[in-house]
Amino acid sequence: MGQAGTGRVRVPVGDDAARWATRGKCLRVLVVVHNVTSATRLLDVLPLFDDDLRVQLLATCTGSSAFAAGTAELLADTGVPVLPWEQAVGTPVDLAVSASFGGQLQALAGKLTVLSHGVGYTKRLAAPDTGQGPGPDAKAGAGAAPVFGLAPQWLLSNGAPVADALVLSHPEQYERLRLACPEAAPTAVLAGDPCFDRILAARPYRERFRRALGVRPGQRLVVLNSTWNPESLFGDGGTAGPDGAGGDLLPSLLPRFADEFPLDEYRFAAVLHPNIWHGHGPGQIRAWLDRARRGGLALIDPLEGWRQALLAADAVVGDHGSVTYYAAALGTPVLLGAAPLDCLDPDAPISAFLREAPSLRPEAPLRPQLDALIEHHRPLPGPAEFTTSVPGEAAVRLRTLFYSLMGAAEPDWPASLTPLPLPAHESAALTVPLRVLTRVLGPGEVAVSRWAGSRPPAEQAGGDLHIAVHEDTRETGLLELADVILRDGAPDDPRFGSPSHWTAEVLRRHPDCALAAYVTGPSTCAVRVRGGELLLLTAAAQTGTHSGAGAGSGADPAAYASALHAWLTTGSPGAPSVAERLAHAVSVGMTVRTGALAHPVRVAPAPPE
Repeated sequence: MGQAGTGRVRVPVGDDAARWATRGKCLRVLVVVHNVTSATRLLDVLPLFDDDLRVQLLATCTGSSAFAAGTAELLADTGVPVLPWEQAVGTPVDLAVSASFGGQLQALAGKLTVLSHGVGYTKRLAAPDTGQGPGPDAKAGAGAAPVFGLAPQWLLSNGAPVADALVLSHPEQYERLRLACPEAAPTAVLAGDPCFDRILAARPYRERFRRALGVRPGQRLVVLNSTWNPESLFGDGGTAGPDGAGGDLLPSLLPRFADEFPLDEYRFAAVLHPNIWHGHGPGQIRAWLDRARRGGLALIDPLEGWRQALLAADAVVGDHGSVTYYAAALGTPVLLGAAPLDCLDPDAPISAFLREAPSLRPEAPLRPQLDALIEHHRPLPGPAEFTTSVPGEAAVRLRTLFYSLMGAAEPDWPASLTPLPLPAHESAALTVPLRVLTRVLGPGEVAVSRWAGSRPPAEQAGGDLHIAVHEDTRETGLLELADVILRDGAPDDPRFGSPSHWTAEVLRRHPDCALAAYVTGPSTCAVRVRGGELLLLTAAAQTGTHSGAGAGSGADPAAYASALHAWLTTGSPGAPSVAERLAHAVSVGMTVRTGALAHPVRVAPAPPE
């Protein structure tokens, strides 16, 4: 696009745009971005203008948000001409679309539509354009801060509505609008929730999303969700816990998740609000959660991946943010780690949900709480009822609204939203030292439980404990204490020579290591026991009763390596020798049990290189 030295856009709009633009007679649609959070909702609806050569999309940023980071990069990625705010307010447009009331929206020269960037309008906010979250006066009752998006302080300018159309997803929002700001009630349009419609449309692909997140058979996916501000699940202040406990809840829980939940039975993922990502910086978030990520925590992209993670989840530990409410609307079991009601509209459905939903008890063991939540779950009716009253209709209703405001006929083709993309595959990157508990149940049959925590598992009684360490661990000192040393990669990666070369090298370098395992794929690994030849462990068809069966390709092959180590080294007087045990495994295979699943594993000598 053409830009002057001052940053003003010259093409397709500008003082001399008619001279340079190839298509200069287009309807102009201006996308008004407040920050990355609001931009995500606007990106939901931009496809409604696809293929219409009569429409020229433009974008601008109000510059009024405290969370400015990431916005310029996101707008650049859209490829739409980005106008400086000063130019945007002086450029006549046929339609402006915003997902926030931040900034001087009344200065725009065109019809304005405002959408919610969450589940309706629920939160109290001290005053327009402060860039602050709910302040100390945001308490229910007299003197409370106004409800963002429903109060005169946000909706009116000089006594007149700022927006020509205020998009609502449910009639209950209209009732609260009518009571809070009757002057703006005539602008209300019931047009559904495009974000939730995209989620509903992607429901048939749940198993694909689970596989993309590396969820294996027998694993339960637990999503940890936090909105922003000190009272959120990730926050370090406020009331945080439903029981009034202090903040910093999620950081205090992460080591306990690693200590209490076996890796092969649970997969954890974190969905953090964009204001956390861009307020503190993506690099800082990754640094804060480094050990958790090395222990298998998936850190979900706040722009593209969070909806797919919700669909894949077996349970959500969340707070008062919209993502937690969306999860409940899908019928997913939700456990509240933080539920500060004083920053919400007490009449909003989300407040009723937070009063009724089960709460996490941080002082109690965590695994029994999550297991009971999943096994005895009965969805509360409120979230599914109040998220949208017209599910699946947002595309049709919004496009009709947009074109009617522009005074233009709609295109002939059906209105539609973009399907949720299938995320790239993300396996658990386990580079922290693993505590592995094994129990030999019979000839070639071994139960394996692995933990990423720093403490030995409580279930150690009745089993044998060994340490498995990835070669890329940051805790390099533990490589000398490891019974099993691991790595993963392509079998033909020239940096390691070959699985045969690497396993032999590792056993030479670490004389106390009993077994080296090179994971070559989602269901195979090459292993070498000390003094032995290279073996291939390959998953066969698994059996079991857990509902997650079929979500992947068996257990993590590194668990097979630990099972083989246990089968070869766990013995008693009169038991078969190591050579006899190895011959048995090669002859008939092994059965590796993780949780409720049994995984048949073939053990075979590796072909000559």
